[in-house]
Amino acid sequence: MNTAAGASLSFAGLLRSVCQRTPDKVAAEDAQVSRTYRQLLRRSEQIASLLLGRLGRRRGERLAIVAGNSVAYLEVVFGAALAGCPLATVNPRLSAREINAIVDDCGAALVFVDGQNRTRAQSLQAPCQVLDAAFEQQLAAVEAAPVLPPPDEHQLFTIPYTSGTTGKPKGVMISHRSRWLTVAAMQIEYGCFGPDDRFVALAPLCHGAGLVFALAPLCLGGYVRIVAGFDALQTLQTLRDTKATGVFMVPTHFAALFALPEQQLAAQRPAQLKTIISNAAPLPQPLKEKVVAYFGAGLLHETYGSTEGGIVTNLRPPDQLRKHRCVGRPIVATEISIRDEQGRECEADTVGELYSRSPYLFDGYWNNAAGTAAARRDGWVSVGDLARRDSEGYIYIVDRKKDMVISGGVNIYPSEVEQVIAEHPAVAEVAVVGVPDAKWGEALKAFVVPAPGSDPPDSDELLAFCGARLSRFKIPRQIQAIEAIPKNPTGKVLKAALRSLGNTEQGS
Repeated sequence: MNTAAGASLSFAGLLRSVCQRTPDKVAAEDAQVSRTYRQLLRRSEQIASLLLGRLGRRRGERLAIVAGNSVAYLEVVFGAALAGCPLATVNPRLSAREINAIVDDCGAALVFVDGQNRTRAQSLQAPCQVLDAAFEQQLAAVEAAPVLPPPDEHQLFTIPYTSGTTGKPKGVMISHRSRWLTVAAMQIEYGCFGPDDRFVALAPLCHGAGLVFALAPLCLGGYVRIVAGFDALQTLQTLRDTKATGVFMVPTHFAALFALPEQQLAAQRPAQLKTIISNAAPLPQPLKEKVVAYFGAGLLHETYGSTEGGIVTNLRPPDQLRKHRCVGRPIVATEISIRDEQGRECEADTVGELYSRSPYLFDGYWNNAAGTAAARRDGWVSVGDLARRDSEGYIYIVDRKKDMVISGGVNIYPSEVEQVIAEHPAVAEVAVVGVPDAKWGEALKAFVVPAPGSDPPDSDELLAFCGARLSRFKIPRQIQAIEAIPKNPTGKVLKAALRSLGNTEQGS
C-alpha cells in the first residue's frame, strides 16, 4: 500500500496526467490506426472496465498477451494497468507448447491474442480474448468507463519472460515504479522523449526494452509510431516521413540498413533525428563508424542493460569513436560493482562479474526463488555478464559468463575475438563459440556471414588476420561460413544453437 501523499507513479496515472495536458494531440500510430491521448485513455479505460466487468477478472489477477506490435498492444498494456492486473508479455514467435508453458507458469487468468495469432487461442489452455471486430463491439458497449483508482506504484506492472536461450524462460517481475523511473532516466540520458519528440518503435513490444522504449514517449507527452516488422528501406522512409527525432535499433537492424544500395541510402537519409539508441548486442566498431558517418555525429548512444536491471550504462555520442568496445558509464542513480569469484571488488582493467544497484531493478523472477537468489547479492543484481572498468570509469562488457571458453586452462572471451574478426571487410557478421576438443578441452570455432557481394572469406586469410591482432591462444581453430547467425527476435545471438552446430560438425 502506498501511504505517501500525492499521485502514484503508476502507468495508469501517468497516462491520465498526460491526457489532461494535451488530450487532442496524436499520441500513437501504426500502419492502420491513429489515437489521440484522449482516445488512447478512453479505450484503455474501456478495456479495464471490460476486464473487471463482463470478462470477470479481479484486480491483482495476472493476464498475458500474445500479439505483434500495434497500437492495440499498448491499449491492452494501459488497460491492464488501469485494472490493476499485471501483464505477462509473451513472444508470439514461440511455439504453442512454449507459450502454454509461460501462460501456465504465470497463472494467467486471461490471454489477449491479436488476429494474426488467432489460431494460437485454440491451443492455449487458458481463456482467450481475441483483439478482433467482436472485441471492438464489446468495447463499444462500455458506455461509461468509471475512473478506477490507479494501482500502487510498487505493484507489478508487467512480467516479460526471458528468451530462455540457456534454459527455461523466467518471468521478470517489473513494478510500475521501476519502469516509470526508468522512463525518467531515459529522458535525462537520451533527451528524445519529451512533448516535442517523435519516436519510432521497431523492437518487439513483448520484450522489456521494446515495450519501455514505446511507452516512454507516451508517458512524457510525445508521439510514437509503432512498426509491426522491420524492413530496412521502409524503416528509413518511416524515420523520414514521420520526422522522427528518436529511434531504438539493434545491431542487426543497422547491418541491414547498410546492406542497402548507396543510392537508396542517400535518397532516404532522415533529417530530423537527434538520438539513435543501440542495445541488445555489441555494436561492432566498423558498423558503428558507418552509423556515425551516415546519420551524423552527436546522435548515437550505445546502451547496456537487461530486463532485470533496466538501463545500466550508456556510451554517449562524444565517446563513440574514442572508446572502442565500450558501453559507457552508469546512468543516473545507478551504481556498478565488478567483482571476482570471491565477491571482492576488482581493480581497474580486471575482468569480473558485473553487478548493478539502482531504482530500476526487477522484483525477482516469478515463482522462481532459486533464480532470484542467484541473481541478487546484498541488494545488487547480476545477469551473469563479465566486464571491466577502465581508469576513467568506463565499462566494457567482456562476455557472458556462460559463454566464456576455457581452452588449455586459459580463459578466453569470445566477444573479443568476434570484435576483431568483424573488422575484416569480407565479414558481415561473426559469432564465436567453444566446441569440444580432445587436446585442449575446448577450442574456439568462428561462424562468419560473408559481407553483401563478397565471397565467403578464405579461412587462411582470416586466421592470418586474427594472428596479427590476437594472442595465439585466442585464434579460432575452425572457421565456418554460414548464411545467417541464429538470433532471437531481440537480436541476441543463439550461441547454444551454434554450439550444437559446431558439435555436429565435429562429430560428422
